[in-house]
Amino acid sequence: MTSTTTRSTGNNIPKRTSLPLLKTAKESGEQAAETLSADLAVFLSDPSLRSALADGSLDLASYSSTINSELATLERECIALHRQAAPDIRILREEMDVCDSILAGLQEMLLGFQADLSGLSGDIRQLQDQSRSLAVQVDNRRDAEEGLRLFLERIVVPPNLAECICRGEVDELFLECVKDLEEKNAYVQLTEEAIDDPASSDPGFVLSSGIPPSQTAAGKEMIEHLSKLRLKAVERTRSYFLNVMKQLRRPKTHIRMIQTHALLKYEYLVDFLLVSSPTIHIEIRDVYVESMSKTLHTLFRTYHKQLLTLDMRLATRVDLIAVEEGALRDAFSTKVNMRKRGDAFVLGDRAKVLDGTISTESGGDENAAAASLPPINAHLASMNGEKYSYEMIFRSIISHLIDAATNEYIFARQFFKEYGQNDCWEAIFGKTLSLVLEQLENYLFNCHDAIAILLMIKLTHSFKRTVKARRIDKVMEPFLDRVANLFWPRLKMVMDAHLRSIRGANAKKVGGGDIHPHLVSRRYAEFTCSILLILNRGRKNVGESNAEGLATPSVNQNDNSSYRGSAGDMLMNDLDVMLEEMVLLLKRLADVHATNIKRNVFMINNLDQII
Repeated sequence: MTSTTTRSTGNNIPKRTSLPLLKTAKESGEQAAETLSADLAVFLSDPSLRSALADGSLDLASYSSTINSELATLERECIALHRQAAPDIRILREEMDVCDSILAGLQEMLLGFQADLSGLSGDIRQLQDQSRSLAVQVDNRRDAEEGLRLFLERIVVPPNLAECICRGEVDELFLECVKDLEEKNAYVQLTEEAIDDPASSDPGFVLSSGIPPSQTAAGKEMIEHLSKLRLKAVERTRSYFLNVMKQLRRPKTHIRMIQTHALLKYEYLVDFLLVSSPTIHIEIRDVYVESMSKTLHTLFRTYHKQLLTLDMRLATRVDLIAVEEGALRDAFSTKVNMRKRGDAFVLGDRAKVLDGTISTESGGDENAAAASLPPINAHLASMNGEKYSYEMIFRSIISHLIDAATNEYIFARQFFKEYGQNDCWEAIFGKTLSLVLEQLENYLFNCHDAIAILLMIKLTHSFKRTVKARRIDKVMEPFLDRVANLFWPRLKMVMDAHLRSIRGANAKKVGGGDIHPHLVSRRYAEFTCSILLILNRGRKNVGESNAEGLATPSVNQNDNSSYRGSAGDMLMNDLDVMLEEMVLLLKRLADVHATNIKRNVFMINNLDQII
């Protein structure tokens, strides 16, 4: 059969073949060769055949016939097996036909499902579109609800806020409620002019949908309610401040504590009054000024009166350098009382009053500056029976005055927000400063203690540095200048009294004495030394000019300048004149002695005492 096919095929081949056909035949031959090679490899894989071929004992014809007989036997067996399985195959065919029918039904049903699903996909797309539309509507409503909520929060007054303002205590909660009320009122009052204002609480009126809050229905309704609540808040704030300021006038009141915890704590309420009711704000300010003015005036008047009972009065009218000898004797004795020699001419520990007041920048002693003396406690000093020189009393009064002025200067600007020339500080302290000047002037009228006056001058200039460091020199420096202007004329009068006593002294008045140092020379030496020590206090070099305007001895008197003009130079000129008059007095006293030796010894001893 194969050969027939081959022959028929060979007869059909045309004599002239094309190039593609030749390529196909060549490829078929190559495939046949490859198949033959594979068959030979399988044939040679059998060891018995490979050994038979090797020794030449294999007969291919007999081997081929054997193979053909075996194939025929196998074919017959296969046919017999097929006949035996024919019933099973028929049954299997029937089952396959049933399965085909079932699968056909399933296919029809699935095609129906597919048709139904194609319809459902359209419905689903429609539902998706509706869902997206509803989502947009929900977002819009949510945004509108949020904007409406914020708008209502800006204008609507909660019941608890109204209850707190109308009936609650004036405390931190009341303060917060007033702040919220002012924010709501400011928002409701917005007009069209504020639409482009970047500082506005709602630029562009976003929360009110572009409508000015004052033109909305809710805004128009709330303006009246907010105005009533503001009036109530003004009333309650006024009542609170008036009650607090009434406490300031009570005796023994801790003013600083009231200012801190009852006034500064609620300084926003003062700003609220300034905006809501300027007349009430002025009333509160006037009441505070009046209360503090009276309180401070009473405090310093009482404090000065208490300190005057502690004054030891070191010098009187007769405490001069050249005092008559009779003034030093007791009424029932001809001897000189040594206890009356004293004391108004010796500096001693009185220089401690300057401790802590000399600036280290001008060469002061740092250890002394660290040991600053506290002001006098009048009650304790009176109980302990202590006495003080007047410069200590002066220092205590001015120290307390500067502390009070500093506190009030800061408080008034922080509480009333006044920074101009017509602030309330002058009105508060005007009477007190006048009182202190009056008290000082009355004391200086009978003051004959040059050392005390000079110490107070030094203290005054030290206080000037203090007020400048505290940045209250604008209000306190004019007062301190007036204080200094009281001291210099009085110091000049006291120095002139000492000069007159020296000029008018003679042996008959002050006593001739013996050749030992005279009491007048001792007093002059102590007095001059005390003056120079005070002038040189807080300076590194004796020849430098003094920062307080007090000229001090220098090698070159031309460098002895002072920014206060002739005040310090006047004092130094008085000392120079006093020195010349003292030398002349010693010569007059020396003439009492009979011999030149005694006169010379007297001059040497007294000049040595002075030097």
